[in-house]
Amino acid sequence: MSFDVHDLRQRFPAIRQSNALFFDGPAGTQVPDVVVEAVSRGLVEAASNVGGEFPASHRSGRVVDAARAAAADLVGGSPDEIVFGPNMTTLTMAFSRAVVSGFEPGDRIVVSGIDHDANVTTWTRAAADFGVEVDWIELADEHVQLDLDSLARVLTERTRLVAIAGASNAFGTLTDLRRVVEIVRPSGAKLFVDAVHLAPHERIDVRSLGVDAVVCSGYKFYGPHVGVLWAHRDWLDGVRPYKVRPAPADAPGKFETGTPSFALLAGLTAAIDHLASLGRGSTRRERLDGAFAEIRSHEASMGHRFLSQLPENVTVWGMPSMEGRVPTFAIDVDGRSPSEVAARLGRQEICVWAGHYYAVEPMRRLGLLDSGGLTRIGFVNTTTAAEVDRLLEVLAEL
Repeated sequence: MSFDVHDLRQRFPAIRQSNALFFDGPAGTQVPDVVVEAVSRGLVEAASNVGGEFPASHRSGRVVDAARAAAADLVGGSPDEIVFGPNMTTLTMAFSRAVVSGFEPGDRIVVSGIDHDANVTTWTRAAADFGVEVDWIELADEHVQLDLDSLARVLTERTRLVAIAGASNAFGTLTDLRRVVEIVRPSGAKLFVDAVHLAPHERIDVRSLGVDAVVCSGYKFYGPHVGVLWAHRDWLDGVRPYKVRPAPADAPGKFETGTPSFALLAGLTAAIDHLASLGRGSTRRERLDGAFAEIRSHEASMGHRFLSQLPENVTVWGMPSMEGRVPTFAIDVDGRSPSEVAARLGRQEICVWAGHYYAVEPMRRLGLLDSGGLTRIGFVNTTTAAEVDRLLEVLAEL
């Protein structure tokens, strides 16, 4: 690999200063020194609002421009197609209402049975408000995959939008987005992808994929709490958002309600540059290409180590190998509730989550919602083999 995981971990103050095993990455990753420093510097150097005719305002403007350029490199779009918000949920809530308000009663949208609720209720509530019908992509099998044949069955000439996850935040299942595009394109519907759980693990190239919008969150890929929405410029131009009158009339600014946190945008740029530093190339996009190839290799190795040595008392829901998944694992431990497992691990400084983690639909459809959900374990590119072995040891002791 082009990076050494042990050297990489030295960039992270929380990892350096703690004995904790951070397997809670699906809910938010730790941040490297460069992000901490960028946010701190941004609070000093970019504390004035944009639009003023003075140096401090100009500095803030440059911070915003740099963040748009970095986010565009991360997803493969253009800077003028990047919209920022506090987080993915807030961005999607606002964007969904603006989009659906332009539909006609009787139009249809499609949502999925595997998604985080931020890509379900945001759309179904907007649909209910504007008389738009909702169809569902169903789960296919015990491996918690989507039945893409059910997507083909529900598409009609009135389908205007399909909202789908790039990867399950609960089970780690990857969606075959290229096949989704092939199914959806003939209908003319827009394709909106929740890439929050995809962005830390896989290289995203929106132009190559052929999707219409992608949304993700900086704090899931070693950055601060900033939501990022990319959408085709013509779609952004055609949507009328809810905004105050003095706000910009054009995209992307017309979607950004209120003044952003310039310091956090500086941190977002630093997080993307941190990822790019793990690869090689003459441009940031080339370095990100290489970085994600290395990240995928390392995480697959950690995931295989975990799956191949599971104790007999542990069941993994979802894909049984690293094929078709990212290294996020929803587990059931015989004789223990998810909350008990998480508490027992937590007392040994092993950070995991229990419950549904906002993946309400798949948990409900699998009959797990009322029983407390599952315990979720997530590996990232700073995870080591020794940490995986320690986790396996403690799970066996349960």
